Amino acid sequence: MQEEKDEVVTKCDHLKSLKYSPVLPLAFTEFGVMMLASVLKGETAIRVNIQIVRVFAKMREMVLANKDILLKLEQVENKLSQHDNQIEVIFNHIKELIDPPAATRRKIGFRRSDEEEGG
Repeated sequence: MQEEKDEVVTKCDHLKSLKYSPVLPLAFTEFGVMMLASVLKGETAIRVNIQIVRVFAKMREMVLANKDILLKLEQVENKLSQHDNQIEVIFNHIKELIDPPAATRRKIGFRRSDEEEGG
């Protein structure tokens, strides 16, 4: 909220008195606008309030649409991170098959009784 206040104050010169106020500004909710519309009787006020209610409805619609998109993106991200881990495991196994550690390698072939097992 503080960041929003600072942004509005820097963009709108007529709100400079709000800059040093310790209180954050209040805003109307959709229901507050509807209540205001029922009190105001002027033609202009009614048109403005109808437009504001339409804007709130459009904002709600956009938020819900973006919420679905964000949920889908999160699901894809989780799936990809699981795939990354699985691919890393596969590559580690392939590396071990290509170049196994020296300690696990044993010489192949017949050994005389006087030869050591490791060398």
